[in-house]
Amino acid sequence: MLPYATVEAAESALNRSLTTVESLWFNYTATTSDYILYCYNILFLFIVFSTVPLFYLFLQLLFPHYVSNYKIQPKVHFSVVDYFKCYKDVMRMFILVVGPLQLLSFPSIQMIGVRTSLPLPSLMEIISQLIIYFIIEDYTNYWIHRFFHSKWGYEKIHKVHHEYTAPIGFAAPYAHWAEVLILGIPSFLGPAIVPGHMITFWLWIALRQIEAIETHSGYDFPWTLTKYIPFYGGADYHDYHHYVGGQSQSNFASVFTYCDYIYGTDKGYRYHKKLLQQLRDDSNRNGATNASEQDFKME
Repeated sequence: MLPYATVEAAESALNRSLTTVESLWFNYTATTSDYILYCYNILFLFIVFSTVPLFYLFLQLLFPHYVSNYKIQPKVHFSVVDYFKCYKDVMRMFILVVGPLQLLSFPSIQMIGVRTSLPLPSLMEIISQLIIYFIIEDYTNYWIHRFFHSKWGYEKIHKVHHEYTAPIGFAAPYAHWAEVLILGIPSFLGPAIVPGHMITFWLWIALRQIEAIETHSGYDFPWTLTKYIPFYGGADYHDYHHYVGGQSQSNFASVFTYCDYIYGTDKGYRYHKKLLQQLRDDSNRNGATNASEQDFKME
């Protein structure tokens, strides 16, 4: 709840007029508690989990011949029923674990100093903090993910997520309840270390989940904007991790690839890509012009 009773009081405190966006924020939040604003995360997560994977499903249903060229594991097919079974399982976890966790974790947000007050953060402040959040989450998630691929971690917890050896968008948050709780720690560390505005926090939670859905989509589209982000892994990179399965000691990164490169856990993936490229080159030299791109993808 803002500490100003009127717009005039807010402008007096800031020693300037409110911007249009700040006026909208004031009118909406002046009488809304910080707890309610924080709980909007539940709504945003529900919308992201429910709608973003539908984009890939609609592409599959409406343009099957087009998207088949970009399917990473072309011989694996899921029906609409399979998609919504996964969604039902994710929503069960959302209702029983994610939602209650959000409702109960507000004191931690207060403790680290995520603010709702004016002035609103500048665009540059939001972008810089989001970059920091992604880097912190990515590095921390890398080591937790490696732990999950130890014998105990995989058998007791992580194998649930790997039930989808060919991932789909709805399966991004599909995991054991303990994994859902543990992976909330890396997501929280960035805002804890560099606290920002509640708007930045909303964007961070939403963007992180959208990114996870993309990397689990099963499609490597050439036009996705994330291909222009340096060191970004993407769907093809993470799909290999699922393809190898429980024995995978490769591609642990959640967003970027630098940790895998530094610690040598991308060697299997790089060898795999090198082998596929050699097969393409040999095919071209031998004049096998009828070979399709799918012949050189994961089965």
